[in-house]
Amino acid sequence: MSKSILFVHGAWVTPSCWDSFNSYFEARGYVCQAPAWPYLDRPVAELKRGIDPKFAGLTIKALVDHYARIIAALPKPPVLVGHSFGGLIVQLLLDRGLGRSGVAIDPAPPRGIRPSWTAITSSRALLLSWRGWSKLHTMSLKDFGQTFANGLPADAVQHAYDTQIVQAPGRIFFQAALGLGNGLDFTNQKRGPLVLIAGDLDRTVTPDMVQAMYRHHKQTPRPVALLRFPGRSHYLIAEPGWEAVAQGALKWVESF
Repeated sequence: MSKSILFVHGAWVTPSCWDSFNSYFEARGYVCQAPAWPYLDRPVAELKRGIDPKFAGLTIKALVDHYARIIAALPKPPVLVGHSFGGLIVQLLLDRGLGRSGVAIDPAPPRGIRPSWTAITSSRALLLSWRGWSKLHTMSLKDFGQTFANGLPADAVQHAYDTQIVQAPGRIFFQAALGLGNGLDFTNQKRGPLVLIAGDLDRTVTPDMVQAMYRHHKQTPRPVALLRFPGRSHYLIAEPGWEAVAQGALKWVESF
């Protein structure tokens, strides 16, 4: 019986952020795919030159609907693996009864989870920008190195920034901050098994936020687990030591 995984990337990046995970799981017999968000299905070099302005109006619901349609077209439910905003999308998809199980890595928080002061600070420039909800935003190299990829060696930050980072729609950040479109039922007994993964050095989604998600999801008897990785930043899916994160996710997925 073939095993399938659907990778869901987060904001600021493209599906190429999953290249290492994709190879890791394929080598272990999984059929993998990592579809792009709407408007991002192009090479990074092209996206850096410009993204369709309609991308600025993308909503959380539109993202979840996008992946729901992809899942509906598959022959059987896949394991859902998401990072950052992709981790929020995975939780929302599971809440709809979609997916065989879910892995949410440093996931953006659903409604009801308070962001830490560190997390608020990391998004402060975007949230305080004039009419930021209606614009595309660019992450600076400095912010990338300090709040997103602070687990990368200094000499690797520039390369990762040049080859991975693209603009992101402000609307989804404002929606998340206001609890619009990111609500789910933490008592949903139809949710598939879920594991939450946290990096102890994450400044974008801090470990205490992931711990809070874990406590909320434990309101249902459905399987839920929490894995914490010391010395890892928000970019733990692509920084040195990512193999241990993939191995932890694989071990949990195969337990179900």
